[in-house]
Amino acid sequence: MDYFKMPLTIWGLFLTSILNALFVPIIAAGLIILLLDNVAGTQFLIAGGKATIPGGDPLLYQHVFWIFGHPEVYILILPAWGVVSDLLSVFSRKPAFGYKVTAICMCTITAFSALVWGHHMYTTGMSPLLGKTFMFLTLLISIPSAIFFFNWLGTLWRGALQFDTPMLFSMSVMWVFGLGGLTGLYNATITSDIYLHDTYFVVGHFHYTMAASVMFGAFAAIYFWFPKMFGRQMNSKLGKVHFWFSFIPLNMVFFNMMVMGYAGHHRRIFDPTEYEFLAPVLGLNNLMTTFAFILGAAQGLFVLNFAYSLLKGEKAEQNPWKSATLEWTVDYPIPHGNFAVVPSVYNGPHEYSHPNVKERDWISQSEPMPT
Repeated sequence: MDYFKMPLTIWGLFLTSILNALFVPIIAAGLIILLLDNVAGTQFLIAGGKATIPGGDPLLYQHVFWIFGHPEVYILILPAWGVVSDLLSVFSRKPAFGYKVTAICMCTITAFSALVWGHHMYTTGMSPLLGKTFMFLTLLISIPSAIFFFNWLGTLWRGALQFDTPMLFSMSVMWVFGLGGLTGLYNATITSDIYLHDTYFVVGHFHYTMAASVMFGAFAAIYFWFPKMFGRQMNSKLGKVHFWFSFIPLNMVFFNMMVMGYAGHHRRIFDPTEYEFLAPVLGLNNLMTTFAFILGAAQGLFVLNFAYSLLKGEKAEQNPWKSATLEWTVDYPIPHGNFAVVPSVYNGPHEYSHPNVKERDWISQSEPMPT
């Protein structure tokens, strides 16, 4: 199998493993420096009145943290992007639009992710020229993100959409990542970020982009691959109830959080009722809390569905989703080593509705294409 016959899920896992190998050691080094300052008397991060020698800089830790912290965003989101790209194709019954371009965009984002950490630090007093550089690079990284987002829309366009539970969660990732990505442009721009920095707007943006996208992407993956992992099908009706009781409350929490942040509500206020300018939006705090509890309780439906399906779920056929990728050619239970012999790969991962295939609307990667 060459690179451009790999499912996009595998692309995401491959790229996130590269970022893990490169950037986890950086935060490890930062923690070692912090430990040495606290227990061994070094002064890497200590300056001012507490320093006995010159040269320490407390901002060093913030740089080290964000050099890891921003690639960490992509460490988490790249597998979810891959899952969504593949599942939209499966449940649209058509090839993933711009498959190669999507893979290249994911590679480009992986490379750029190492160059944009400074947009977290606009308010630290960094050089204006350095801040403008980080702003340019951060806005630049939005271009490949927008391209593969439009590729997702292209996959859906005129497809034979099947709204099974994995598809619902995949489409929800499009929504939450779209909102999170667009609001990220305000945080990338120095002039607006200075106002929005450390407010609920940043918290809402981050949770839309990361927490919601990764969580919904993970749910899509679990509902999709559960039959292959355990040989049983999860309950579809309960899965759809779980989806709606997760999707609606999540938006009510984090969208209103951005509204409050735009109004100036900072993320670390002990008692917001002390601030007169926040009085018009304080009711949203109560609303967000209510929906946050609903969101948390809804995950009990997933746990119930998972446990019941694991024990008493309907037996799944070998390829219940009629998917073209190789894992669905393996019988359950999956044998040691997955494949008795290394399979020959003839097709890409998204061969759906191909005009040469007459009897069904898909063909496996391991089947020769009819002529």
